[in-house]
Amino acid sequence: MIPRFNARNFTKITPEMLTCYKDQGVLVLEHLVSADTCDILRQQMAKLVQDFDVTEHRTVFSSTSEAHAQESYFLESGHKIHFFFEEGVFDKVGQLQKPIDLALNKAGHAMHDLDPVFNDFCRQPAFETITKGLGLVDPLLLQSMYIFKQPQIGGEVVCHQDATYLRTEPQSCIGLWVALEDATIENGCLWGIPGGHKQGGLKAAFRRDPETNQTWTEILDDTPYDEGKKIPLEVTKGSVIVFGGLFPHMSYANKSAHSRHAFTLHIIDKTTHYPADNWLTRPKDMPLRGF
Repeated sequence: MIPRFNARNFTKITPEMLTCYKDQGVLVLEHLVSADTCDILRQQMAKLVQDFDVTEHRTVFSSTSEAHAQESYFLESGHKIHFFFEEGVFDKVGQLQKPIDLALNKAGHAMHDLDPVFNDFCRQPAFETITKGLGLVDPLLLQSMYIFKQPQIGGEVVCHQDATYLRTEPQSCIGLWVALEDATIENGCLWGIPGGHKQGGLKAAFRRDPETNQTWTEILDDTPYDEGKKIPLEVTKGSVIVFGGLFPHMSYANKSAHSRHAFTLHIIDKTTHYPADNWLTRPKDMPLRGF
């Protein structure tokens, strides 16, 4: 059982929180974000979706296929706000079979820099306190994602480590996963492997050739994840799940009638090296920023 911490009046990372994070690879902070703030983020995303022209881009996101990774729309999303659809929402002639707000898989990956509402949320003092309290010397906000996990069609996310996609040397990536709705086993909550971050290091590296933009996954360790030890991370609206880049986690498909909206922010340490073959790159006129 992973300890839960009431963070309603959060001011610092306590020794108990730090011990939990180091031992388990994950930290669950309940009530860190208010329900009103969760609703504001959902409303802002609804506005962004309303302005999205579905006729221009129809990229489908899947964690079981890398087809999307070869598309420029995906590769350019590191410094833009782009939208990605669930599998199976288009018919054979490319017509959307569901309302757009019920067809999207996620939005990413620069809301924290380009949208004022998400910028204010991501740069709140609590998030800076968390990342510095867990060891980052000079935090940089790297990537943000809004995940819809749609009712009945929200796709499975296979077991993975975030550092596969967001590598630094040494590893410094920290993910803040914010539940904008209650996340339950029924609607596709996160599952994680406690202590799995200590089992052999990084298993795979998703790379991008800076010259050709071709992407591929290099297997570094083909030992399977010990998924028999994974546990559900059910949390209530407003809870934040914090985990390091080596923490193995996944989620099952959402077959329920209820969505599971979540927002994820990934942060790295400026004092580490960010390899040029990471998929997420920024143009020179849009450098990464801290808090």
